[in-house]
Amino acid sequence: MFRFIALILGIILLGTMGLGILVLAVFGVIIGLIYAAITGRMPQFNFSLNPLKSQQRQAVFLETVFVLMGKLAKADGRISQIEIDHVEAFIQKMGMSAEHRQEAIRQFKRGADPSFDIKPTLDNFMTHCGRSFNLRQVLLVYLTVMALADGQLDPSERQILEQIAAHLGYSQAEFKRILEMVLSQAHFSSGQQQYRQPGRSSASDLDDAYKALGVSKEASNQEIKRAYRKLMSQYHPDKLTGQGVPEDMIAVATEQAKEIQVAYDLIKKHRDI
Repeated sequence: MFRFIALILGIILLGTMGLGILVLAVFGVIIGLIYAAITGRMPQFNFSLNPLKSQQRQAVFLETVFVLMGKLAKADGRISQIEIDHVEAFIQKMGMSAEHRQEAIRQFKRGADPSFDIKPTLDNFMTHCGRSFNLRQVLLVYLTVMALADGQLDPSERQILEQIAAHLGYSQAEFKRILEMVLSQAHFSSGQQQYRQPGRSSASDLDDAYKALGVSKEASNQEIKRAYRKLMSQYHPDKLTGQGVPEDMIAVATEQAKEIQVAYDLIKKHRDI
């Protein structure tokens, strides 16, 4: 509400004086300080040139995520309890309201309908979000995590993921690399001190750490640093919010970034980086 008021007043000022943009910025800061004084926390500003378009992208992004999650969950003919639990955990992690939760479940069920065609949904996503590489990457990663929720990738799930990836502009080789990265990153999801699984050697953990960053163990230190920084940039909250990822989903992206960080820390222990 405060941002909307600041935007309207800024537009009025811009039309009447050359210093409108400066006044808008100053007024926005004042509004932010008042907001902080009332609520006890600083607001999260989004200086999008078109707020309505950003809201539309967020709505399209959320709809696409849950519709395609439903499609993937039903791909093998049945939705397992593990997959249901995964979606519920996903919703809880996002901190959705009861109303938004019901809408997410509705979209999930729509996608789970065997007759549902994903092409119009993907076309709509590409229209509103396709220009952003980060949005396409985050969507594909989220869906890949969903497909692997039960610990395996069914051939029908892989086929749908490949179809989605191709529609998003990824080659088969690029999709394979992302799939490998997601599988490897999952090994580091429990925290730096707990990622090692029984029966796995430290060498296996290190191999997964390289794959989690999308590099080979023959890569130079500079290449590893570059891959790490690129991945962390893709999951940076400010960047994702600015490009249209709903704020509710930033927590999910943050978890992904933690896994990447743990993998990178493991590599640093074994190399002079």
